[in-house]
Amino acid sequence: MIRALDHIAYVVNDLEAAVDGYTRLFGRAPNWRGDMHGASQVWFQLGNMALDVIAPTGEGPVGDAIRARLASHGEGFYGVGFAVPDVAEAARRFERVGLKTRLGEEITTHPETGATRRWVMANLSPKATHGVNLFLVEQAPGADPWPIAPVTVDEGSSVAGLDHIVIRTPNPDRAAALYGARMGLDMRLDRSNPDWGTRLMFFRVGDLVVEIAHDLKAGVGDGPDSPWGLSWRVANVEAAHHRMAGQKVEVSEIRTGRKPGTRVFTVRNAPGGAPTLVIGPDQ
Repeated sequence: MIRALDHIAYVVNDLEAAVDGYTRLFGRAPNWRGDMHGASQVWFQLGNMALDVIAPTGEGPVGDAIRARLASHGEGFYGVGFAVPDVAEAARRFERVGLKTRLGEEITTHPETGATRRWVMANLSPKATHGVNLFLVEQAPGADPWPIAPVTVDEGSSVAGLDHIVIRTPNPDRAAALYGARMGLDMRLDRSNPDWGTRLMFFRVGDLVVEIAHDLKAGVGDGPDSPWGLSWRVANVEAAHHRMAGQKVEVSEIRTGRKPGTRVFTVRNAPGGAPTLVIGPDQ
């Protein structure tokens, strides 16, 4: 049913500062700007998903909702959207396995050209998803893909897509039941590593991973789950590291990644503050 990660919604106070930060981090310019009921968004379409950066900019229900989210949670993750071929059919299936949904749509209008973009969506009940704002986005078979955000640097140093998103949970078996049994994602790994103090579960979605992380020392609890970190994929780690450092992106030294055959570095000043990793092949 779920065939890919459609996009991650990210809320910020200062839209232009965040867009500037992600343009420098990605080495790509955004490929859509839109206004919707008191909020503005900027969209970075990558090869396997998109990042939707949103800020309140005026009066309206969406702007009010974003302001409330910023007041309660601060900047960062707002929601994670999964792609399905038919939202109504997916919603019916999810209802049968205990995931309540609310069908709807969003329409945004480009502030300069008047062009519009429409999403057909279904929001999952936050109670059923243990506090994470998860939603479904229709990607109808045969529909034209959204254009990739244009590169502003050499291709090898730009961010090509998402490698994985990390969601923290106090209850790993509860999370496994949600993402595996109910949502039908493909579990590829379930492993506890005492050296890291973490139990990790990997769920494959398209060509990326939803990683569920549990702190072993904290024990099992009933609190909410929460999106935590992002790992961005590049073709050339050395080139990306050099390019980002030259564009005032604060980066760590390059090191060997936990995934065999990879090297990684940390971005310390990603817009919104989410822990951010850049990963690529060990060339």
